[in-house]
Amino acid sequence: MTFRLLLEKAETYLTDLLHQRTHRPRDIAARSCLFILSRIYRSLVSLRISIYNQRIFRYKTLGCLVVSIGNLTVGGTGKTPVVEVFSRTLERNGRKVAILSRGYRNKGKPFVEKLTDLLFRRSDDIPPRVVSDGKRLLLNSEMAGDEPYMLASNLRDVVVLVDKDRVKSGRYAITKFDADTLVLDDGFQYLPLKPRLNILLIDATNPFDNHHLLPRGLLREPIKNLQRADYIFLTKSDGAGKLRHLKAFINRHNHRAEIIECTHRPQYLQDVYSQEILDLQYLNGKKISSISGIAAPEGFERFLRGFGADLVYAERYADHHRYTQQEIINFINTSLRQEAEMIITTEKDAVRFPFLERRDLRILFMRVEIDILSGHENFNQCISRICNTQPAKTVVA
Repeated sequence: MTFRLLLEKAETYLTDLLHQRTHRPRDIAARSCLFILSRIYRSLVSLRISIYNQRIFRYKTLGCLVVSIGNLTVGGTGKTPVVEVFSRTLERNGRKVAILSRGYRNKGKPFVEKLTDLLFRRSDDIPPRVVSDGKRLLLNSEMAGDEPYMLASNLRDVVVLVDKDRVKSGRYAITKFDADTLVLDDGFQYLPLKPRLNILLIDATNPFDNHHLLPRGLLREPIKNLQRADYIFLTKSDGAGKLRHLKAFINRHNHRAEIIECTHRPQYLQDVYSQEILDLQYLNGKKISSISGIAAPEGFERFLRGFGADLVYAERYADHHRYTQQEIINFINTSLRQEAEMIITTEKDAVRFPFLERRDLRILFMRVEIDILSGHENFNQCISRICNTQPAKTVVA
């Protein structure tokens, strides 16, 4: 069994622990240990923020517009479509945009090469990976990571770079590609590079999970730290006006940030291999199976049922799971036994699908885009207003 599969199994078990799906004595003891670890983690997070706040470590500025888009929780907020629409709107408004991503679970260097770089301090001399130079797609999803590859595929005129050191990749974007706007993908916890705009996304259906920090919960930092945000987007809202209590809770921690309610709207279906586009009504009355490796698969499956599909079989993998040919072949055969007429997956999963010469069932992905529910603006107007307005002074706590 590969290290990646072992890691996925550990993640699945940990998720079951966090949401109390297991009740064996050893699981109860494990949750107690995780709680203790989460308190230690909370102290370390607070110490790190305090070090930057006290200017022991200093924020870097790069002399251009820096927009950070991120979450308080681990995954599940629908961040990638928001990064995409921000970047596209800024580019259409005449800016030269570069997206800076960490490239979560991309294929890294061999361990020996990493160790050599560390010993000889060569990391500063190694340029970031260029997923797209704004003209051409240069790396596949395995080398780039799922989200950077998706962004580069959908944004033809935007530079996409991958590096853990986003100060370095930001300088590279400015000097090599003349970028005047940097978008930090998943940047809320990245403190070395100071953004002019801090955009925080909160999943309206599950805002703060169980309110515990990692590893007992899914929070990356305490809820009170949402005070760093200049704008807060409540994603996955249904527009039914049920968020009054959540907004009041947010306002108690951050009274200056504008709260913008938005939703993820399915747009169309697209064949994973032929790229043919189909209307969503194609799902109506069809028996389908779904396969996904994302943080919150429930919403995706809810979309499928909402368009009239009969979901006869669903298989869920850990977030960022990289599929093998055998896994997809097995899934197709199981789907056929369940009398499914087609397979539906997410766009994020589609970039990780292996090539298949023979496909006994059609495999489609669902394209989803972001849309504003509150106010009289559309998303493009909202982003143009946000990025042309100087935010109030941010207080880091």
